[in-house]
Amino acid sequence: MSQLMYQLGETLSSLRKNVAMVASVVLVTFISLTFVGTAALMQLQVNQMTEDFYDRLEISVFLCTESSAEASCPTGPVTESQRDSIEEMLDTGAANQYVDSYRYETQEEALENFLADREDSVRAANVTAEDMTESFRILLENPQDFGIVNELFAGVPGVENVADQQAVLDQIFGILNGLTVVALIIAGVMILCTVLLVSTTIRLSAFSRRRETSIMRMVGASKSMIRTPFIFEGIIAALAGSLLACGATWVVAEFLIGQWLAQQVTGIVFIGAAESWIVMPGLVLAAVLLAGLSSWVTVRKHLRV
Repeated sequence: MSQLMYQLGETLSSLRKNVAMVASVVLVTFISLTFVGTAALMQLQVNQMTEDFYDRLEISVFLCTESSAEASCPTGPVTESQRDSIEEMLDTGAANQYVDSYRYETQEEALENFLADREDSVRAANVTAEDMTESFRILLENPQDFGIVNELFAGVPGVENVADQQAVLDQIFGILNGLTVVALIIAGVMILCTVLLVSTTIRLSAFSRRRETSIMRMVGASKSMIRTPFIFEGIIAALAGSLLACGATWVVAEFLIGQWLAQQVTGIVFIGAAESWIVMPGLVLAAVLLAGLSSWVTVRKHLRV
């Protein structure tokens, strides 16, 4: 115990003597791990949105109209009997086992939804109900069954085409995942800077204390007794930076994502401060491991005992 207290005392003394370098390590660690924490939060948000949107993913079975292409609708606009036949497929037919629920949208309802999303559009004012397409909006039991349902309705009289939202969602999630990768690349560069800065700090500290090290070596101090304070120095500085990064990660999750974004974008379930606690232990562990490893390598290489 006394040996550990001595090593901690030596570590604190060295930290006081190298305030500027230690502050640099803390700052760079803080910035790099904040990027890591933000990237992790972004990925958690993407996972949350993927689960939420895919649970609500709709398939649209668009019916033929007067303006439909002849290749898609050789029999012309959908008839009442064709519409009833499609609805029967959904209620008791081949498609029923894949359908969780469905609703029928008339041309008038389609126009209302179209105008609601484009209230400020000048072009929308010239659109009429005849320009819209009536459809069946289907919510599947399993969104992965889209291909099967698409085949069931392909070629059915009265059906112009079948579409789902997955392609659009995949593009959105692809962009979000790309932003996550960019954040991780920046974080990786910053972490490399942290490792190099920790190594430099330990080397300078070892150089400034070379006389003390020589005396300890002459009186028979063990290698671990001499090296451990330097390793503790790097770990403590990085740990301080990681705790600041944890605080920044909590702020991002609670205020930027959980409150500000949630107010700006409705209809999306956003993560909050609770998810930041999932990320924090990883940030602290990464800081301790990286600083400890880089410090250990540095003292073995540059501190001859």
